[in-house]
Order: sequence, then C-alpha cells, then structure tokens
Amino acid sequence: MTVLFQNMDTYFGQQYPAATAMPMLEVICSLIGWLCLYFLFVCTFTQRGPEWNCRLVTLSHGVLIVLLTAYVVFVDGPWPFTHAGTENTELQSFALAVCLGYFFFDMGWCVCYHTEGPVMLAHHAASIAGILLALLMGVSGCETCGVIFGSELTNPLLQTRWFLRQVGLYDSLLGDAVDLLFILLFATVRVGVGTVMFYCELTSPRTSMIMKLGGVVMYGLAWVFMVDIARFGYKKSKAKYKRWIENHKLKDMDRQKVGGHSDKSE
Repeated sequence: MTVLFQNMDTYFGQQYPAATAMPMLEVICSLIGWLCLYFLFVCTFTQRGPEWNCRLVTLSHGVLIVLLTAYVVFVDGPWPFTHAGTENTELQSFALAVCLGYFFFDMGWCVCYHTEGPVMLAHHAASIAGILLALLMGVSGCETCGVIFGSELTNPLLQTRWFLRQVGLYDSLLGDAVDLLFILLFATVRVGVGTVMFYCELTSPRTSMIMKLGGVVMYGLAWVFMVDIARFGYKKSKAKYKRWIENHKLKDMDRQKVGGHSDKSE
C-alpha cells in the first residue's frame, strides 16, 4: 500500500504541484490509528464478536469526522457552495486523510468478513476514489469535506440503532426516536442539502470533470440508499399501525369483559 501511495503521489505531484507526500503519510498514520483502535476494542470486549468492535470503530470515526468536517465547513472555510474546486487548505487535507484511512480500514474489514453487499462496497469504493483524488490533486477539498459531513452525520445514529438491537432495546421509544431522527436527517441533509451541493459542484467552473463524475456517482448512491430507507420507514410505520390497532382492540375486549363481570355481580 505504501508503494501504491508513493507511485500515485509521484504521478499526481507532477500533474498538480500542490500535491505533496504529507497527505499520503497522514493517510497511512490514520489507517494505522484505526487498526490500533480496532484491536484495542478486540482486547477490551473479548465476549463480543468482530462486528461489535468494528461498529465501535465506525461510531468513533463518525463522531470524530462529523466534528472535524463541521469545523472545516462552518468555521475554517471556505464555504463549499461558493468555492467548489478551490485549492485545499491544510485542515481540509488533514480531515480527508483521517477519513480516507478509516475507509481503507473499513473496506478491508468488510471484504475480509463478507458483511456488506455490492451497494455498500460501491459506496466505499467511490468514497475512497473521491477522497484520494481530492488529496492527490490538491483541490476540491472544501466540497469533499462538505459531502463527508453530510454523509457521516447520520452514521452515529445508524450505529446506535445496531447497538440497540444487540442489547435488546431497539423495540422501544428510544429505538423509534433513533429511526425517526435518522430518516429525517438523511432526507433533509444527505438528499435535500446534497442536491444543492451536487448542483453547485456541477455548475462550478473550477471543479474538474473527474470530480464532477464522482459527484454524480455519490449522488446516485445517496438516492439508492434513500429509496431503501423510505421502504424501511413505510414497512415499520405499517407494522406499528397494525400493532396499535390490535392493542386497541384488545383493550376494548378487556373493557367489555370488565363491564360484563360488573353486570353479573349486580
């Protein structure tokens, strides 16, 4: 992997003078860091399986990268809706390196344990390619960080949902609240705001064609996920409604029985 990074950095360094070896070194350090965190969880939660530990790493990454990219987008700048395709700042490159190292770790774990389907693997591959290009070309870091923020904002909720299932707390008010918040955030941020971001990237004269094509892929995958989430929301709402009707009928039957016993006693 180090040789691959060196070869790619040499090529893109010739094409884009802004690209240096430092981002690739940060990616390698990030990958090592996520691996170390995973093995720390393995040693700590010895009674749990590999997916539990991997999900903990995913949750940790989700919280960290949301906070980091939020600072990059909303505080450090520049604003991705107006400065798409501009040169990367040091903080943008650092955030991209941290995220890319995680995606390399998670992609390797998913392939090793065969836990994800083709859509999720395609999402990981597209994410890796997009972040790698932004790092090596030294441009489009601001909109890439914006996309990462929107994409990872719902990730902690997704992992919380999985952990609630594992500990038997998913079928509760807390589980319903997590699902509802996840659906609302995904629809408003990843699809709603994501559509505006996608338009800004396509219409920006500074954004390269390859980054625009990457945006098309990521936007298409977001809609694939949105359709699956909408189906899930519909099925869960339908099941909840049926359960409510059944409970309502049982309560009416209990009231009738109580009323019947009262009449007999009189």
